[in-house]
Amino acid sequence: MEYNRKGITVKPLKVYSVNGKFILAVYKGNLSDYDLLIKYRQKDGSTSSGWSRIRTPKHIHWAVDILIKMNMEKGKTKDLLSFLIKYWDNKVKPIKSKGEQDNLLKNKILKEVLNDANNYKKLENKGEYSVKFLILMAKLLMFQEKTNYHQAYMFKNLLEALESGKDIFKIVSVATHSR
Repeated sequence: MEYNRKGITVKPLKVYSVNGKFILAVYKGNLSDYDLLIKYRQKDGSTSSGWSRIRTPKHIHWAVDILIKMNMEKGKTKDLLSFLIKYWDNKVKPIKSKGEQDNLLKNKILKEVLNDANNYKKLENKGEYSVKFLILMAKLLMFQEKTNYHQAYMFKNLLEALESGKDIFKIVSVATHSR
């Protein structure tokens, strides 16, 4: 999943194939020494390759998918949100070294996601994103946010707004950083 930025080829640090429907890649970002830039492609038939163009996930995309899942499987989706809030509170720390970054990307995160997704199989075919992809994207967004600003809270606020059933306007406001 190489791409060009201002005439320079950018190569990923790590590429994950998820369910044969999504490819998620992590690149070196520019906001801090260990910033993670996340991009993905989705199998959708929109091009001759069958894959979408390379996209940068936004919090709002993630939130919309959770809202769809919430509408179809409220209890299990709330369980997933509670799990992610606990993960944020107890596991997500800023990445402070190349070794920590390598360990997260090459070993730790994918093993965790595969294990975690087993608890949420009811949500697998609900919404646009697979549960594995959704959890992987969420965890990477958490580490990205915490690494760039250790007191970050935006993604956690989104998780809490979704879990507590805030109205759609509040959720969109949190997900798009508007006030």
